Amino acid sequence: MSNIAITVHNIGKTYRLGTHRRPYKTLRETINDVMSAPFRRPRRGQQSANREPGRIWALKDVTFEVREGEVLGLIGRNGAGKSTLLKILARITPPSAGVVELHGRVASLLEVGTGFHAELTGRENIFLSGAILGLKKVEIVRKFDAIVAFAEIEPFIDTPVKHYSSGMYMRLAFAVAAHLEADVLLIDEVLAVGDVHFQKKCLAKMEDVGRHGRTVVFVSHSMPAVTRLCPRAILLDGGAIQMDGPSREVAGAYMKSDEGTTAERVWPRVDEAPGNDVLRLRAVRVRGIDGRVAETIDIREPVGLEMEYDVLEPGRVVVPHFSVHNLNFVQLFSAVATDDGWRNRPRPIGRYVTTGWIPGNFLTEGMLVVGAAANTLNPSVMQFHRSEVVAFTVIDNYEGDSSRGDLPDELHGVVRPMLKWTTECRPVKSELMETVEGPV
Repeated sequence: MSNIAITVHNIGKTYRLGTHRRPYKTLRETINDVMSAPFRRPRRGQQSANREPGRIWALKDVTFEVREGEVLGLIGRNGAGKSTLLKILARITPPSAGVVELHGRVASLLEVGTGFHAELTGRENIFLSGAILGLKKVEIVRKFDAIVAFAEIEPFIDTPVKHYSSGMYMRLAFAVAAHLEADVLLIDEVLAVGDVHFQKKCLAKMEDVGRHGRTVVFVSHSMPAVTRLCPRAILLDGGAIQMDGPSREVAGAYMKSDEGTTAERVWPRVDEAPGNDVLRLRAVRVRGIDGRVAETIDIREPVGLEMEYDVLEPGRVVVPHFSVHNLNFVQLFSAVATDDGWRNRPRPIGRYVTTGWIPGNFLTEGMLVVGAAANTLNPSVMQFHRSEVVAFTVIDNYEGDSSRGDLPDELHGVVRPMLKWTTECRPVKSELMETVEGPV
C-alpha cells in the first residue's frame, strides 16, 4: 500500500443545528474531562448521531483512495460537502466518523483568509509556511525567488498580508503551496479569485505539479479546469459519493444532475433564478435542427443556443449574450444577440426567448460548455451571468461530407469551419521530365 497517498474510509461529518456554541473550557475542566473519560458511560444513541433530531450530515460514508502522483478532482453543487471533505483532509476539522490516512507532507490552499498570519509580512509567511511543512531554511531560501516571481507581489513582499487585496493574497498563497513541494496538495477553488492571466498560470502550474508525481486533490466548479487537470474525478451530492471515474464522464453526470440533461437548465422559481429586480434568467437550452433539446449534435447540422428570461423593469435595452468554450478551458467565441426586432429598443415587462444559431460545419468534435449572460445599456450593466450552465457534444460520423472531408486522422483546433475550396491544375513540364525525355 506504499503507493497510496490518501485513504478515506467511511468518513462522516455531522453538525448540530439550532444550538449555541459551548463556551471554551478552562484547562482544569479539560484535564478533568480527559481523566474521567474512561469511567463515563456512553450516552444512548451516541454511536448513531444521524438518528438524533437536529443534526445534519455534511458528509456520510465517504470512502475512496488516491494513489501517489494522482490528480483527483472533487466536484458537486454548493453544499455537497466538497470543502468539508478538503478541510478534513487538511486536518483543519476532525471527522465525526471514519478514518483518514495521508502519507507525506500536506499543503493546503483553501478559501482566502486561511493559512497565513495576518500580522506577518509576505516574506515572513513564506518562511512560516515552509517551517510548518518541515522544510529547512535553506530549502525555503532556494524556492523564495520563484515564489515571489510567480505571485507577482515583489513590491509588497515586506508588507503585512492583512493589507493585501484578495487577489494578492491568493496569488501568494497558491505560489507558496505549489512551490514548497509538499507530497500532497489540497486546492479549493483557486480559480475563483484572480484575473484570467493568473488563472492560466495556476492551471499550468498544477499541470506541472501533477507531471512531477505529486498528489493533488482539486475542488472546483469549473468543469473545463477539472477535465483538463484531473484524469479522475469524484462527484459529491448531499455529502455522499455519487460517481467516481474518468473526469469527462463524471463532469457530464454533474452537469445533467439538475434537469436530467446537460442541454437544459431551468429555474422554475423566480426568487431562485439568477438575476435581480431588472432581469431574471429562467432557462438555457441547446436545441437541434428539429427544435428539440439535444445533448448530441451532428457536426454538419446547426445548433441553437436558447435563453429564456424575464424583463421585470420596463424601458431597458437588453443585450443577451452567450459564451462557448471547450473542456480544455479554451473559449471558442462569444455571441451577442443582434436581431433587428429588439436591437436598441427598450423592452416592456414580459417573458422573452432569444435563440442564436451556430451554423453546421463550424464547431469541432467534443463536449462544449455554454455560459449565458445579459446586460442592460446606457450604462452597460451585467444583470445576470451564469458560466457553464449547459453543455452539448458535437460528433462527426466520418461519412466524408463534413468539414473533415476524407481525412480519417484527428483534427485539432477550437473550431472546424467548412471553407470554400478551389484547386487548379496547371500542367508544367518539370526539369526531371526534360532530363528523362530530352529536349523537345
